[in-house]
Order: sequence, then structure tokens, then C-alpha cells
Amino acid sequence: MMSLRRFRLTILTLAAGVVGIAQAQQAPADNLNLRYANGIVAIAEDKIITVDDVRREIGPLIGELQKQARNEQEFNEKLEGLQNEVIQNLIDRVLIVKEFYKDEKRRVPASYIDNQLAETIITQFEGDRSKYLAYLRSRGISQKEYRREIEEDMIYNFMRQQQAKSGSTVSPVRIEDYYNENKERFFQEDSVHLRLIQINRTPEDTDDTLRAKADAVIAEMDGGATFPDVARKYSNDPRKSRGGDWGWQRRPDLRKEFSDVIFELKKGERSKPLITAEGAFIFYAEDRKYAGNMPIDDVRPDIERALVQQGSRRATERWLEKLRRNAYVKHF
Repeated sequence: MMSLRRFRLTILTLAAGVVGIAQAQQAPADNLNLRYANGIVAIAEDKIITVDDVRREIGPLIGELQKQARNEQEFNEKLEGLQNEVIQNLIDRVLIVKEFYKDEKRRVPASYIDNQLAETIITQFEGDRSKYLAYLRSRGISQKEYRREIEEDMIYNFMRQQQAKSGSTVSPVRIEDYYNENKERFFQEDSVHLRLIQINRTPEDTDDTLRAKADAVIAEMDGGATFPDVARKYSNDPRKSRGGDWGWQRRPDLRKEFSDVIFELKKGERSKPLITAEGAFIFYAEDRKYAGNMPIDDVRPDIERALVQQGSRRATERWLEKLRRNAYVKHF
């Protein structure tokens, strides 16, 4: 679900020039005035949600929708979907704020609102209070009304976070069940964390001279030098500055003559020189992963993270559905 606060802050950064931009170029039509001829989108409890409320939320996103859409029809479909999502979020915001105040002891300290307002003026209006006041005038709202918006934003975010936390506990049994039910998701291909040293062939080189150069490099490592240090010193490959580190490589992604050698190596093993038309190559397996399902302990944090996100979404949706069932909402 999208963040109302994120959209609002994006709009604020454009506030100073919004009138001039609108006059300079025709903005993409959102058809909201046609869709809601009376200017009212919905009523949630005692709050009227207007076309302007929706337009402020979707305005910064229309340009991106145009880029994503392949044609006018797709753009209109995406735009209508975005409008519906924004409307639902604005309705939910009203219901969430009302739920917060059902507990008469709950209040947002004025100092919290003061701090958030001060931060907004700094980050969105470059610390210029006159720009902030100009923005309020452009919207036709008072400072008191804007402070109320800030307060409601803080309530909205706080309440959603609290609900998300309620679904964030995952038992070890649930993790194991998920792993057993989705083992195909945790299959890994044969792969190696590869380092290599490449010695380019010169016009004068034969296979024997190349092998001699490679043997000299290997002798230096046998004498105690590390593979990364020797790679930085002698290798001609593009990643010599990284110690010849090519990261994790899968068997299908490598030339067969390379993979046949590399995937015979165990973790910490180094190959003999491989002589090719390009030169001599020495490979080092810094780490190995063998084809098969990853052990549950390796993927447990990922599974837990996925289940927490899933549980948080479900808990939030159940909570929102309950609020919606018990509320007065009228769509236009």
C-alpha cells in the first residue's frame, strides 16, 4: 500500500513552481473532473474527500505512468487503478485517525508536530518559511489545518506500524513447514566464488613459454604469497585490482574448457595452469556451493523475513477490513 506521506512530501518540493509549470505545459489529463462532476470523490465518516485531495496524491506519479504505459489505453487503465488505490488510502486514513482517538488518552504531543513541521520546512522548502506559507496559500489552507494534516500523517503511520508488528511473530515450526512446502524455491545450482590470474599470450609465446610464466607465478604463491596479491601483481584480467575476484559464477555461465577445470576444485583449492589460445589461466575456488537444495539454516533468515512481511500484510488488511465494516463510507 502506498505511503500518503511520501506522495505529499514529493508534492511539497514542487509547490513553489507548480503554477508556472501548469501554465507552461499542459499536464496529462487525469479525467477526475469528468469522473466526479461534483468535485467530491467520497465521504468517510464526517470527512469529505475531494478531487483535489486525490489529485495532490497522484500528480507526481502521472509522468511515470506515462513512461510505463505502452499505449493510451494502458495508461488510462493504470491511471484508474492508481486513482482507486489513492481514494481507498484516503478513506482508510480517516478511519485510522478515528480509531486512534477512540482511546481518549491518546494524543500526539504538540512538540512532535512542531519538530515534524520544522523538518518539513527545512527539507521541502529549503528552510524558507515564505515558500512554506506560499504553499499553504496555493492550497487555501491555514497553518492550523496543515498542522492537523501533519498530526494525522503521524497517527496514520504509527497505527499502521503497530498493526504490522502484530503479525511479525513467526514460529520455528512455521519456518520449517514453509521450507518443506517450497523446497524447489531453495534449489541452488553448482557455483563457485572464483578468483583467477590471466597471463596474456604474446606473439612470441608458445605453450611452453606460457606454462613457464604461469609456473613462476605459482611458485611465488607456493612461497607464501596470497592469490589476491599475486593476481594484482601479475594478472592481465580486468579485475586484477580486485585480486582477480570474479564473484560467484555458475557452471552454465562459463566456457566449458574453464568450467571443466574450475568445478573440479574444492573450496580453497587452486588449479594447475590452463593453456588456451588467449593465454594461461590459473583458477582459485575461494568458496563453493554444490547443486541441490540449500540447508534450512542457510535460508532461515530469508524465510522468516518473507513470513513476517506476509503476516504483517495480512494483519493490516484484516484490521482495515474491520474498520471499513464498522464505518460510514459513501463513494461517488
